[in-house]
Order: sequence, then C-alpha cells, then structure tokens
Amino acid sequence: MSPESPPAVADGISPLIFERSRPGRRAWSLPALDVPAAPGGAIPAALRRRAAPRLPEVSERDLVAHYTRLSRRNYGVDAGFYPLGSCTMKYNPKLAEDAAALPGFRRVHPLQPESQVQGALQLLVELEAALREITGMAAVTFQPAAGAHGELTGLLMMRAWHESRGDSRRRVIIPDSAHGTNPASVRLAGYEVAEVPSDSRGLVDIPALERLAGPDVAGLMITNPNTLGLFEQNIESVARIVHAAGGLLYYDGANFNAIIGHCRPGDMGFDIVHLNLHKTFATPHGGGGPGSGPLAVSERLAPFLPGPRPALDPSSGRYHWAPVGERSIGRVHTFGGNFGVVVRASAYVRALGPEGLRRVSEMAVLNANYLAARLRGTFDLAYPGQPMHEFVLSARRQKARGARAMDIAKRLIDHGVHPPTVYFPLVVEEAMMVEPTETESRETLDAFADAMLAVDREIDSDPEALYLAPHTTPVSRPDEARAARLPILRFTPGE
Repeated sequence: MSPESPPAVADGISPLIFERSRPGRRAWSLPALDVPAAPGGAIPAALRRRAAPRLPEVSERDLVAHYTRLSRRNYGVDAGFYPLGSCTMKYNPKLAEDAAALPGFRRVHPLQPESQVQGALQLLVELEAALREITGMAAVTFQPAAGAHGELTGLLMMRAWHESRGDSRRRVIIPDSAHGTNPASVRLAGYEVAEVPSDSRGLVDIPALERLAGPDVAGLMITNPNTLGLFEQNIESVARIVHAAGGLLYYDGANFNAIIGHCRPGDMGFDIVHLNLHKTFATPHGGGGPGSGPLAVSERLAPFLPGPRPALDPSSGRYHWAPVGERSIGRVHTFGGNFGVVVRASAYVRALGPEGLRRVSEMAVLNANYLAARLRGTFDLAYPGQPMHEFVLSARRQKARGARAMDIAKRLIDHGVHPPTVYFPLVVEEAMMVEPTETESRETLDAFADAMLAVDREIDSDPEALYLAPHTTPVSRPDEARAARLPILRFTPGE
C-alpha cells in the first residue's frame, strides 16, 4: 500500500497521527499579520528553538479524519449514561451553552472597564443572591476554579477566622467515608486530619465525634447526604458538638443536588458551603476544562472572603468590583473565577426557577431509589437506610462466587454500559457506587439494571467472558500494576 494510505494495524485500530505523518504536509494556514511585527521577533532569541518541534505533518483531510475517529471512540454525557456515584455526571442543557456563547459573555475580559461589563457584573450579583437563598448563607465568592479549590479556599478562611480570634487550632475532623479531596485539602491548608468513623447505619458515629471534638479542632468537613448516599439524620447534633468545641462546620457540596429546594446547609448549622456547579447546576464536568466551585459563608465569615467581589451601588444603580477589607484571605483566582461556567449555571437556575430546582432533587432521589429497588436482592446494599440521590452496593456475594467488583465493571462495558464507581468509598467491601442523576429516563435506568443483572448471571453461566472482559474495546484489560509502575508516555516509531 502506498504512503498515501497508511494501513490499519492488525487489530483494527486506526493508525496513530505520527504514522500518518509525511514530510511537507500541512493542515493549517494563518492569516496575514494585521498588527505591526515586534522588532526582532516576538520571542527573545535566547528562548527560541534551535530546531523545529517534532510534530506530525499531515493534510487537513487526515487531521479531521483522525480527530473525528477519536471523538467517536469517546464516551460522553451526550452519548450515554454515566452511573458514577458521587460524580453527578449528567446531561448539560444546550440552552446554557447558548447563553455562554453570547458575544457579550464569550468575549468579555476581566480587565475591561466596569462601564463595559455591566451585564456580566449584574449576572454575578444576581446569581450570588440566588445561591445565598438556595444555601441559606450570607455571602458568596465565585473565585474558586473547582470543588477542591473551593475546599482549600474555605479551609483558609476557617484558619483566618480562628487566627483573628487569637486561636491557633491544628485538627479538622473528616468522616471515614469522605471524598479523597477533603483530607488532601486539609493537609494543604496546614491542618492535621482527624477521622471520625461511621456507625452501623453509615452515619457519623456521634459518641466518637464527641470524643474527637476538643479545643484543638478547627472544624468538621462533611457532605449531607454523605458519600454513602445517606442523609445525616443527626446533623443538628453534629453541628452542636462542633460549635460547642469552638469549631466551624464545613459543607462539601458534592451531594447538594439531592436536597436543593428542600433543605439548606445554612439551616443545618453550616458555616461554610462550597458548591460544585457541574454537579448541582449542570455545567460541564471533567475533561480537564474549566470548572467552578463557588463558596458561600455565614455572616461572621463574610469579611474573610477573597475579592474583589461584584456589587451594586444603590445610589447610582451601577455595578462595580468592590474592594475587600483587611481581613480578606486575598485573591485565589481572577475576579469572578471561570466566568463562562458561571454563565451556564445562571442560565440553568433561571430556566428552572425554585420549583424546577426542587423537582431536580426529587427526581434524583426517585431515580436512585428505583435503581436500588431493582438491584436489591441480587446485590447487597452496603447500609440498610433509604438512599438519597446515590447508593452503594457491595459485590461481596458476587466475590464469594468468583467475581469481584472490577470484573463486573469491565463486563458492563460489553453490555454497552459505562460502569459505576468501584472500590469507593473504601469503608465498603467490593463497593459499587451508583448515581443515576435526575436527567435519565426510566428506560435508561432499566437498561442499566438489566445489564447489571445479566452480568451477575454470567458469573455462573459464562465466567471466562466475565474475567477477560471487556471484549468490545480496542484495549481489553491491561496489567494495571505494570501500567502504573512502567508507563509508556511517549510514542516511539517502530514499537
């Protein structure tokens, strides 16, 4: 075959872009320079390459074909169901995408004069008011660029608040079922992690919390419903214990979509609340792109918020960037954070309104309980209580028959289903964590349940298919330990 048509490899995988490369081919053209050229070139001589970068050289046709093929091999929220527990991977309404693409939002720059960005500032001020009402908190910042960034910002504010009172504390309490970002954020903020165990119901062990709470505790980080998908029924007691010890209560908003419109973190006694706009308000999630993790706080913590913050001057009716006071922890991101994501969340909140947002949480809980009911009996529910928006299964019965959670997850791929989260939370043996979200139809939920039940039957009827799965992907089951220890990170011709 001629170099014009590089062959596919034996297993049917398309050639790599480097294998399509031929010297001299180009897939790009640049317009003529429409500004004066910088004297001597824009890049200082000391920083210029001495040789051209080793990049593939392909035609536009081959480049487009290459990326189109790759996109068809991706699994995305617009193509299929993501039952990933605690991740809330759900459909992103295209209305919100249209709003973010409006020229006045898409082309805005944070250094434009305030007179030119009145609409953008108004959007931030009005969305802050909505989030204050939704969370029951007093003030909001949009600066944090993601959920974990919001965690760090909240913990830095927690530290600043204690220090403003001349109080130096060293520990933050975290449940044993918490998200992995929680302990990481605690350590990054300079605190020590104190773990509180779960009781037999999967909730915070109150006696254990009472033993941990002391004068060196800065606060408690928790989400409600918790990471096991269960509502913390004793949350008022938890708040009372932490506050009595002089600590603050931090709400990880990862599971806020389960209660929105029905109860508020502020009413539960929380002092700090971070929100994941991608989880609760259907903005894009994952892929390494921009995120947004707004932080809402109670009145006593508002002076410590990062800034500047958008505000309305009542006397003039104009919006502006308001400076922060001397107790602010300082800027953690530019101005309003990742503004395009905030625009999407604003469109979502405005489109649904209070009743629509309440319906979101109701459907998320209904869908999770429907799936749990369909799978209960074949799979064990990790804890006996009624789940909220997500639930945790244990594949311990399947393990006794020879199949682990990982085997089940891999085989689900052959059934056309994205696997749920496996082996998390760590406190559950052979954990499989499922979150259907509110955006999926009953038919989709039934298809997932049918696939789970079919894979369970295969443990006895066709175990080899299970252990060698997936069979329908370009790469089946790699040696994961070897891949972690000896990763191949660079393409080498001929290998």
